[in-house]
Amino acid sequence: MFRHETVLLQETVAALRPSPGGDWLDGTGGGGGHSALLLEEIGRDGHIWAMDRDPDAVAALTARFAGEPAVTILQGNFFQAKRLLPGQALRGVLLDLGVSSHQLDTAERGFSYHREAPLDCRMSREGATAADLVNTLPEADLRQLFWELGQEKFAGPIAGAIVRARAVHPIETTTQLAELAASAVPAAARRGGHPARKVFMALRYACNGELDGLEQALLDLFDLLLPGGRLAVITFNSLEDAAMKRVTRQLCAGCQCPPEFPACRCGITPRARVPQKPITPGADELGRNPRARSAKLRVLEKL
Repeated sequence: MFRHETVLLQETVAALRPSPGGDWLDGTGGGGGHSALLLEEIGRDGHIWAMDRDPDAVAALTARFAGEPAVTILQGNFFQAKRLLPGQALRGVLLDLGVSSHQLDTAERGFSYHREAPLDCRMSREGATAADLVNTLPEADLRQLFWELGQEKFAGPIAGAIVRARAVHPIETTTQLAELAASAVPAAARRGGHPARKVFMALRYACNGELDGLEQALLDLFDLLLPGGRLAVITFNSLEDAAMKRVTRQLCAGCQCPPEFPACRCGITPRARVPQKPITPGADELGRNPRARSAKLRVLEKL
């Protein structure tokens, strides 16, 4: 059974300003929580494209919306939305970035360091696994991966521990890697959380390419919006949030002429505006779902 705790459910759907009719995209369909509430708001005269790259999520979405003509399920990455929805004019797009509760709680998917399972971390179940990376990448590449994608300050010692261990025996399970990470981090640093958390995050990003081209994907989704349409994005860490902020600055930028020019010569006008401040989960939601603690909702409206 696919179980996913939808984060910032009411806030995200409300940020899209849903009204009856129109076409809408849920680019990270998951368990269908956002899509279901959005459907209630837009009614059967509207249409939702619910997309996910995870085959487990696609199966769950298909079952949840079986016989519902107002919802079309697509298996794919929202990075390809422009290709999968050619010429589509959307009134709203929502994204819930990051890993799902189902992926974390299903041990055999290999996303969690809490339970022993094959070291996998692939959302689409395609391509190189996390085990492939830790067993084949040179030490310098592992160090760079953990530093850049995991923001792990002990990236060097952890990469060194992995290379020494794999010379004796391949690293095949989540717990093997978690124990190696813990062994390479000073005891005092372990009090701030499990040492493997950032390592697993970095490997997940690398396996799934979640940050590779994220800004361009956000720009492509923005291009699919009708004037007045909104893009609502939930991020879960500083790397994702920074990508959304850079896109926001780019789309909201106006005239670039020097201040001494009497009139604009560049012709650059803002393409978007920020209609509301970023939203984070309240105490009630955090009480129900502590995993939502780092979530942040940002919204862009097309001018």
